[in-house]
Amino acid sequence: MIELTRLNGHRMVVNCDLIKFAEAIPDTTISLVTGDKLIVLESCDQLTERILIYRSKVLAGAWPDAASAENAIAARAAIEIAQRYPEEDE
Repeated sequence: MIELTRLNGHRMVVNCDLIKFAEAIPDTTISLVTGDKLIVLESCDQLTERILIYRSKVLAGAWPDAASAENAIAARAAIEIAQRYPEEDE
């Protein structure tokens, strides 16, 4: 489960195994396999990062030897996201 924020600021947890796809139109809209749609404050990139972190934790519990490989994948994804959307100096 991953935690996301509705547009009204309320937090919710979502079973990421039910996510069919997400799109930014302009708010992030998540379509579930059930046909439900959720609109959240998080960007598609943040959504992807949270899913990768969640999955790495699940795999680390099931296959401890795979944990380092999954952490590397999650770290690489976070770096790519940061490079795509650099924060401006304040």
